[in-house]
Amino acid sequence: MIIIDIPGFKKLLIEHLVIDFNGTIGCDGKLLPGLAERLNALAEQAEIHVISADTYGTVRQEVDDIDCRIVVVAPDNQDLIKAEYVINLNGEKVIAIGNGRNDKLMLRKAALGISVMQREGLAVEALMASDVLVNDLIDALDLLLYPGRLISTLRQ
Repeated sequence: MIIIDIPGFKKLLIEHLVIDFNGTIGCDGKLLPGLAERLNALAEQAEIHVISADTYGTVRQEVDDIDCRIVVVAPDNQDLIKAEYVINLNGEKVIAIGNGRNDKLMLRKAALGISVMQREGLAVEALMASDVLVNDLIDALDLLLYPGRLISTLRQ
């Protein structure tokens, strides 16, 4: 479990990390470099869920070296499916990370929503549903590996 007590915000008791694939940990169907080690370190504290429509058909092979659950969703109603997935995990025990319009509801339903601004860009609706915006997924994961950074950003 990841425990982070953020004064004036909330105490996070996190069991699950739900992460979008394309645009978040991947670009053009390929896993971004430098992520596997960080994700595996976090997998020792919380269950990692990589959720994707698998547009390029590569998600399974790209995350093969990561201790995670892969969730492939249908191309229709992805925003609703992702939100329902977070709710079924008990959203108060979830950190969600994404960048797309189809991530906005899962970001809102999670105890903490983190949006990333990478090569694919960031949908304004995802940004507005987030608690934190970071440059890339390495920065997002480092907020959890080095929680003082997250506390500094969100404390009252």
